[in-house]
Amino acid sequence: QVQLVESGGGLVQAGDSLRLSCAASLGTFESYHMGWFRQAAGKEREFLAFINWRGSVTSYADSVKGRFAISRDNAKSMAYLQMNSLKPEDTAVYYCAARTTGSPTYGYWGQGTQVTVSS
Repeated sequence: QVQLVESGGGLVQAGDSLRLSCAASLGTFESYHMGWFRQAAGKEREFLAFINWRGSVTSYADSVKGRFAISRDNAKSMAYLQMNSLKPEDTAVYYCAARTTGSPTYGYWGQGTQVTVSS
């Protein structure tokens, strides 16, 4: 059964840091690229970061570039999102997602974890 489970969300103050984790049950984790997304209340889901199957290629949305860092540990089937210098506008539900190396779309999603940043 394919499963992605996010953790690490919570309530923090502006300027704080959080690290989100995504535990994957995907079979061969190395067969998947991983991404992080978020959705704020009343807004569309937003892409944040991508990491390829080896961890050798990453990309970021402009809104988080320089503040967030995506990483993965293939030995543990884990993906991470380190979030620094958090702002109130970063408040959202954060999701990890997986797509096979041969697919352009993310076929697997976690249930999300809430991040709330107070000013």
